[in-house]
Amino acid sequence: MNDPMPSMSAEAPHVDQSLITYTNVVYALHALSVLIGLSTAHTIIFSFVGSLPSIIAVIMNYARRSATVGTFLESHFRWQIRTFWFAALWALAIIVSFITIIGIPFGFIGMIAMGIWVIYRVARGWLALKDRRPMYV
Repeated sequence: MNDPMPSMSAEAPHVDQSLITYTNVVYALHALSVLIGLSTAHTIIFSFVGSLPSIIAVIMNYARRSATVGTFLESHFRWQIRTFWFAALWALAIIVSFITIIGIPFGFIGMIAMGIWVIYRVARGWLALKDRRPMYV
């Protein structure tokens, strides 16, 4: 009987080394955005969502997403795309929270929490890629 979900393992013979390198580049671009946020007046979350490296990275994800179907890289691409869009959603919520005086403390707490979350997502994903493991199944 055929398995409805293809195996997402690193040992799959059709995993192209250039796609692994490509995925590393995407993680590097996201990490660069985090470093920009840490080293400039920007915050991590707004640098991650609004800087050129992360925007290029998410475009790269969408451009090659179909090439990763059925491989362990598919989960990494999903992980990277979701990280970007959830960060964008929460960045919008943080901006809206600054509109009210009551929301300002929550906005600052949200920026710190989201910065930590973005660092975690980039680091965890990149380490899993290094070990050639899927992000989740």
